[in-house]
Amino acid sequence: MYNVNEKSGIEKLCSDLSENSKIEPKLYDKFFVKRGLRNADGTGVVAGITNICNVHGYVVNEGDREPIEGELIYRGYSIKDLVENVSAEDRFGFEEITYLLLTGKLPTESSLKNFSDYLAERRELPPGFVVDMILKAPSKNIMNKLGRSVLALYSYDENCEDHSIENEMRIAIDLVAKLPVIMTNAYQAKKSYYENKSMIMHPLRKEERMAETILSLLRFDRQYTPEEAKLLDTMLMLHAEHGGGNNSTFTCRVLTSSGTDAYSAYAAAIGSLKGPRHGGANMKVMQMLEDFKTHVSNWEDEGQVADHMIKVLKKEANDHSGLIYGMGHAVYTLSDPRAVLLKKKAFELAKGREIEAEFRLLDTIERLTPELFHQVKGSDKVVCANVDMYSGLVYKMLGIPSDLYTPLFAVSRIVGWAAHRMEEILTGSRIIRPAYKAVAKPRNYVPISER
Repeated sequence: MYNVNEKSGIEKLCSDLSENSKIEPKLYDKFFVKRGLRNADGTGVVAGITNICNVHGYVVNEGDREPIEGELIYRGYSIKDLVENVSAEDRFGFEEITYLLLTGKLPTESSLKNFSDYLAERRELPPGFVVDMILKAPSKNIMNKLGRSVLALYSYDENCEDHSIENEMRIAIDLVAKLPVIMTNAYQAKKSYYENKSMIMHPLRKEERMAETILSLLRFDRQYTPEEAKLLDTMLMLHAEHGGGNNSTFTCRVLTSSGTDAYSAYAAAIGSLKGPRHGGANMKVMQMLEDFKTHVSNWEDEGQVADHMIKVLKKEANDHSGLIYGMGHAVYTLSDPRAVLLKKKAFELAKGREIEAEFRLLDTIERLTPELFHQVKGSDKVVCANVDMYSGLVYKMLGIPSDLYTPLFAVSRIVGWAAHRMEEILTGSRIIRPAYKAVAKPRNYVPISER
């Protein structure tokens, strides 16, 4: 008897699928298909207009794409200026970035305090939520648990289908506040259920800012230094937003354009961010770093590092993908401003510590990649380190488990998703629906007895 649950049955279904899914590569050129919504020169297809963020990495001069130093601009303000001024004033900046992205303006001192206090008030999860949604069904992957939990919050919201901007803002602030708590609770449940380790559930402290809250909830003794908390705060600031075209934000806008509820749109964005080609990239960098640490005996010897890099580029080492993870970006060319800022702060904190050697190894890989990429691949493409090059190692330095590298990205990026969802509601008037060219040939129906 035919049984699709048997391996042979599944293999037959997959074989039929593969045979009937083939598309000749030349057809993409024939029908001028912009694969990945990218133009032939690698630039993105313009699908919308936004006031929220500008990701600037090149200029087009008389048809030629010319590399420039990267810029990331939140609501007209350079991320460099935002991060450096917050650092100079020795304070936390993520709450200010959240206010800026959600409203379009920088807060006054009193507005920022009121907003930060309100976020702290909204961190508490609904009664029974932790037990019913997290502890009873722990997940091996925290991103999946974040997505499920966001969808579940729909059931706890009496106004879940109200799409007024006032209600959308309320939901957005609620999720910005609650996502770190869901993340840390989900990690504790996963650690207990799958690793047989102690589960620690600390009460919330309203006086702590977002970065402090995350470290406080993760650590057994709740202790952290101001330098650690402010480095994590910088990470949150840098990851909060990156334009409307990145995969997860575009996903959020696509769902929003359909008229669906906020929780569905944000959960879908979380699912997008989970992918290793998007938010999961920092994990790939850390796996690559471990490969280099294993196969390069002297990390300070550039010749040894280069030799192994050539093997990686030739698909002879690491995961045989031929990729140097953390290098290259769809928009940035000469530099990724997030990577520049993060690298500077991280090296300052790592100085004199054991982990400094790992940062220097990544720095060597970053410096050697452009030349070796050209040598091995024969490509003149300008490549720079992106933010993922150093973010995973920064999390490691802060004692944050690798399970949370991508979830922390989501905890920050929920701000950008919310800003774009509300902008789509206010300014979008059409459902987003790109076209796909159908190339299947017409076939005549064959009676089942004759197949």
